[in-house]
Amino acid sequence: MAEYDYDVLVIGAGPGGYVAAIRAAQLGLKTACAEGRATLGGTCLNVGCIPSKALLHGSELFHEAAGGTMAKFGVKTSGVELDLDVLQAEKATTVKELTGGIEFLFKKNKVTWLKGLATFADAHTVEVAGAKVSAKHIVIATGSSVTPLPGVAVDNDAGVIVDSTGALALGKVPGHLAVIGGGVIGLELGSVWGRLGAKVTVIEYLDQLLPGMDGDVRKEAARIFKKQGFDLKLSTKVTGASVKDGKATLTLEPAAGGAAETLEADVVLVAIGRRPHTDGLGLDTIGLAVNARGQIETDHDFRTAVDGVWAIGDVIPGPMLAHKAEDEGIAVAENIAGLTGIVNHAVIPGVVYTNPEIAGVGLTEEAAKALGDIKVGKFPMLANSRAKTNREPEGFVKVIADAKTDRVLGVWAIASVAGTMIAEAALAMEFGATSEDIAYTCHAHPTHSEAIKEAAMAVTGKPIHI
Repeated sequence: MAEYDYDVLVIGAGPGGYVAAIRAAQLGLKTACAEGRATLGGTCLNVGCIPSKALLHGSELFHEAAGGTMAKFGVKTSGVELDLDVLQAEKATTVKELTGGIEFLFKKNKVTWLKGLATFADAHTVEVAGAKVSAKHIVIATGSSVTPLPGVAVDNDAGVIVDSTGALALGKVPGHLAVIGGGVIGLELGSVWGRLGAKVTVIEYLDQLLPGMDGDVRKEAARIFKKQGFDLKLSTKVTGASVKDGKATLTLEPAAGGAAETLEADVVLVAIGRRPHTDGLGLDTIGLAVNARGQIETDHDFRTAVDGVWAIGDVIPGPMLAHKAEDEGIAVAENIAGLTGIVNHAVIPGVVYTNPEIAGVGLTEEAAKALGDIKVGKFPMLANSRAKTNREPEGFVKVIADAKTDRVLGVWAIASVAGTMIAEAALAMEFGATSEDIAYTCHAHPTHSEAIKEAAMAVTGKPIHI
């Protein structure tokens, strides 16, 4: 009789969890995955990455048809209308298709889906839906949840003060949307509703948008969003909120202190970040503590301080990104199977899916300078033939390289397809490329990616088209 019910039990079926479960099963391990949602895929597929991209794409199509650059190419439109119900239904269809796809993959790979929330009974046993299940290895992959803002109570059902989940499900376009937080989620969802007709005000505590990104990118992003009609209230904090007659009133103050003011909005989106989701796991039962940021610490193989318990994704230190969690899911399964699973956390790309897109990988110029001498090359998208032809002039590419070795330390881009372009930079950095390696690699013409080549050429002062 087997000592355990399963070789591997994964708690959470988000991008990290479901990938870990599938990979473990592929490696011949008897695997189960506990998930409390009615569908698989976690926040990302259900109320995060995927539905937001559906709304972003739909809003871009509407914006183009209603008065974007189409007229410059002879495409004349009139009487363009938005059917928000149809857009929301298309979003729901996409989510259903992708979450259903994961369920198919579970069946294909013989991963058992334990339906319910899992709580530790001991280091090798969890309780799910009233039943105890044991495993030799348990992987915590419970992701993250919305960070609350004191004094601003979220009520998604009422639809006035909402979090990202509520902002994805609005039944009508708000006249005025106030976004608390100038990070990725706030700017993406602000872009959706702004393109569909809302006035958008972004309130950010810091003096710039997009914390953690390269300084030039942050400045250029602010300029672009202002041009798109966003009202940016930087260095500003929200100290309170009230709702009356279907509208919200926010109390604002300068971040450094000063006189208060009020701002009225039809909808307020609270998007100040996310925090590790470990509530209800019973970590204290197995003696596993979290750090000051609520994260579970692991070694480089993703082992926790408790033997047999592993952790990946948003619950451990590092960027809270679906693709980072996926790579860790593969790595942890391979480590459990006795192989060597590695994730290079120095090369994790990040993308903001606004229009234009904003992307980066590696070190910012500020961080690179702090480590030593560097060389920097920049190339404007205005000088890129494909971007110019498509009438997409905004943005640039920046390549940061070590002054002595020429090894690429970071790449940052603002361009209509920056999220796709950044993959080349990540691959180059993974192979330890120099700026010269990129500069002397032939790129297809005309493509947006030629801007990466030219920025790499600019590192040594020899771009062609500027």
